[in-house]
Amino acid sequence: MHSRKVMLPKKPTKTTRVQLELPERSYERLNSLKEKTEAASYAEVLKNALRLYESLISQVDAGKRLYLKDAEGNLIEYEVFV
Repeated sequence: MHSRKVMLPKKPTKTTRVQLELPERSYERLNSLKEKTEAASYAEVLKNALRLYESLISQVDAGKRLYLKDAEGNLIEYEVFV
């Protein structure tokens, strides 16, 4: 006898509509990120950015530091603003 997995429909996630007013330069940056990441929407860009920022802050709060490696292999500490 074979068992079958029954896929239940996902429960809709409660959402809240947010309207933003951005300076032109901020809008250009948002649009550039949307294009570079091939995001489907500005909301997707903002959600991804929020997840990344939240993760960085969590790591900094835990006493960790972020380093970037340049082309020559030098490590440079990246300051995360909290």
